[in-house]
Amino acid sequence: MHGKDPVKVIREAIAKTLVFYYPFAGRLREGHNRKLMVECTGEGILFIEADADVTLEQFGDPLQPPFPCLEELLFDVPGSSGVLNCPLLLIQVSRLKCGGFLFALRLNHTMSDGPGLEQFMAAVGEMARGANAPSVPPVWERHVLKATDPPRVTCRHLAYEEVAGSTSSILTHDHLVHRSFFFSPSDITALRRLVPPHLSHCSTFEILTACLWICRTIALQPHPNEEMRIICLVNARGKFNPPLLPRGYYGNGFLLLAAVATAGELSKKPIGYALELVRKAKAAMTEECMRSTASLMVSKGRPLFTVPGTYIVSDLRHVGFEKVDFGWGNAIYGGTAKAAPEPASFYIPFTNKKGEDGILVLFCLPSPAVERFYKGLEGMLKGQLVSSGANSKLIVYSS
Repeated sequence: MHGKDPVKVIREAIAKTLVFYYPFAGRLREGHNRKLMVECTGEGILFIEADADVTLEQFGDPLQPPFPCLEELLFDVPGSSGVLNCPLLLIQVSRLKCGGFLFALRLNHTMSDGPGLEQFMAAVGEMARGANAPSVPPVWERHVLKATDPPRVTCRHLAYEEVAGSTSSILTHDHLVHRSFFFSPSDITALRRLVPPHLSHCSTFEILTACLWICRTIALQPHPNEEMRIICLVNARGKFNPPLLPRGYYGNGFLLLAAVATAGELSKKPIGYALELVRKAKAAMTEECMRSTASLMVSKGRPLFTVPGTYIVSDLRHVGFEKVDFGWGNAIYGGTAKAAPEPASFYIPFTNKKGEDGILVLFCLPSPAVERFYKGLEGMLKGQLVSSGANSKLIVYSS
């Protein structure tokens, strides 16, 4: 692709890809009981061409969030960010003076999740490299996750439960700080040493999530009796036999699975307590729970997830954004630009300056809590444990 203009190549590839992914060129409408539907109007997406008088190196080495000038790398076109009656995709390609380019995208999340978006982007890459059709044909088939008629909510959905009389101040801070933290393989090994023997088989995601939940809770300094909620976005693809979602499905195929504990319990109990809660939440991924969630959306009119005391984690390590190739090879960084909405963290595959492959965690906290968060995390990585009978308790100091 030497000598070719990335803006022109990618714009033409997107146009070709939208022939196959034509719902993205439409607009969302709202029907009875707040039911969302796509009207395939063919109005298209928003595409921005830009030139930046900077080099890639000026964005940092290694290249990782938070990124400077993010608002200029993805311009928020006035009137374009609504859920209804607005473009479903906003894409900006910015040429850099070093010869590289930045590809930035904003998605209406109603249309797709991470794997679905990656499938679309991979198709754009294939078209840019000369293909006539995507190697994975897109599948709409939203009816596979349709609610029963009449709707039947058969499971408890902690992620959507109302919290009566909450006095949480976690999201009321004016100044929120975005940061990212790299976990090397040795860091993950250090966290595993904190786990009791009967939980030693837990996954990296489960251990990392439990540790972050504890550190974040202590850093925020909520009242000991305040409920703290962890919500895990769990992908349903490949979870069932036979598969519930067909190959090529690019809609939302995840569940919000939650666990709840008080701030005091998370701060004082052994790490195994939080770890078992995370494991139990993930184990709720069943086909019945998928159907029940769809029915909940209908019966409650698309309820929002619970906000007070909530921490959301989304594991994007295996999605493949960094492998999307528009003809110039793989991206130096491929993943979310920041932790948004504010109570969320994303796990991104990342290689540090030493060449170590690990996990980059994006997070956002009120500025007074950031130092306490780092302090608690460093305590965990140093393995600060004290014996307490049959259990081990982690010493995490908060000022």
